[in-house]
Amino acid sequence: MSIFIGGAWAYANGSLHLGHISSLLPGDILARYYRLKGEKVLYVSGSDCNGTPITVRAKQEGVSPKVIADRYHKEFEDCFSRLGFSYDTYTRTDTAHHHKIVQEIFLKLLDKGLIYKKEIEQTYCEHCQQFLPDRYVEGICPVCKEPSRGDQCDNCSTILEPLELLERKCKICGHEPTTRFTEHFYFFLSSFQNVLENYTQEAEDNTLWRENAISLTKRYLKEGLQDRAVSRDLPIGVSVPVAGYEDKKVYVWIEAVSGYYTASKLWAKETASDDSTFWDSSTQSYYVHGKDNIPFHSIIWPGILAGLGKEPLPTHIVSNEYLTLEKKKLSTSKNWAVWVPDILERYEPDSIRYFLTINAPENRDADFSWKEFIYSHNSELLGAYGNFVNRTLKFIEKSFDGAIPEKNITTNIQDKVNSLYKEVGNCIETAAFKLGLEKVFETVRFSNKYFDEQQPWKQIKDDAESCKQTLANCVYLIANLAHILTPYLPFSSRKVKEMINTTEKEWRAFLVKSQHVSNVEPLFERIDPGKIQEEIERLNNQPV
Repeated sequence: MSIFIGGAWAYANGSLHLGHISSLLPGDILARYYRLKGEKVLYVSGSDCNGTPITVRAKQEGVSPKVIADRYHKEFEDCFSRLGFSYDTYTRTDTAHHHKIVQEIFLKLLDKGLIYKKEIEQTYCEHCQQFLPDRYVEGICPVCKEPSRGDQCDNCSTILEPLELLERKCKICGHEPTTRFTEHFYFFLSSFQNVLENYTQEAEDNTLWRENAISLTKRYLKEGLQDRAVSRDLPIGVSVPVAGYEDKKVYVWIEAVSGYYTASKLWAKETASDDSTFWDSSTQSYYVHGKDNIPFHSIIWPGILAGLGKEPLPTHIVSNEYLTLEKKKLSTSKNWAVWVPDILERYEPDSIRYFLTINAPENRDADFSWKEFIYSHNSELLGAYGNFVNRTLKFIEKSFDGAIPEKNITTNIQDKVNSLYKEVGNCIETAAFKLGLEKVFETVRFSNKYFDEQQPWKQIKDDAESCKQTLANCVYLIANLAHILTPYLPFSSRKVKEMINTTEKEWRAFLVKSQHVSNVEPLFERIDPGKIQEEIERLNNQPV
């Protein structure tokens, strides 16, 4: 089976924060799991280097948009690498390759009559002497009456046109914009109303999407799909490939989602592989992103794919709710965020991955608090999992010179591990990552209890064979727990595998063939609870 995984593309106009990682981490868990299952996996993403936010940042800093895009693309690559994200291809939207394929997609849709020209009224700033990109227009959302941008309301997720905003003003100069007529290209999205209704119903019937994706998509469909502009007057981006219109750019919402396909083509080109297997009807595809990106993945990208005659339409929509910070909404403009380059300087990537999964906003908003982050590390990762690994392996090192006792593993423990692989695998495949991790840690707690009840420190004096049995069972549990945790916690899993010398590569229960433990060291270090106050002060003192 072919598995395609697309992680949402972050705008390269500022550092990543924990909200980004919270919504993107499921993609890496999926990719690592399916590779262990032996499936053919293609996991792609990249930096969005063409959007208006980049030109805004460049203007503020008095540099070119390329300087901004280069800086943050490099930073994103570094952060994802340090967090263990295992992309097959991580690219960017300002490459010649991406531009060329987006233009090909545009022309194919144009040839099929799915893109047409239309004269429209567009916001124009007399003061700045330019047509305004949608994000340069700010005002009040006509639906929820909250402050909004001209392309989408962050509060209620409504996709907007700038002229729909109330109390419009130009983001650059603050003046109220006027309107002028201009010609643009439109995508005939309304023609896919029935196709997308049936597609959404099928996803709901088979519970392949998160509930937020179903309800938001059905809301748009109920309102009736509107044709969408696919070109804009923008300074940077993919030029419209039609004579006389080269100064106009392909609008970011069609251009950025097409990045999944252009990244797939790039991977094929760079690895001399065939990517067509990831775009046929037997493929399972997962699109991983935050709540604000739902309509682009559940309506617009499926509409484009249907227009191109590509299969499959996205099968799984993995859309997180929002992550709040210390019970308040994340805000990049107010600098109320935990920045990824910063947290990676002080904490282990597996601690971050663990907390953002066990506390994931899968079905409702979740909160990141420094107190919970540090307590969960100390009690779960260190106190439960790390403690079980360390006490078992140290005991073997001290009492058996590191030789792992050879015994047949107790049947009920083998049964427990076999069913854990099935349960966790099912959780990951159905995007219930949090539940999968909870099940693993239930077995961690069972393992600690088993060690305590068996009392190997007494058994070694009273009944050496029973002691060997206990330790053989515990090493079996450790090896398989570390293996099951590989998609979630790749760094500590690798450490465990090195300590007990296992090299298992498939998703299944296995017996430990190694005879010795080596280089036993603690899996995790305790974090001083005094850090909680330190981090809260650091957060409160970040300059706005």
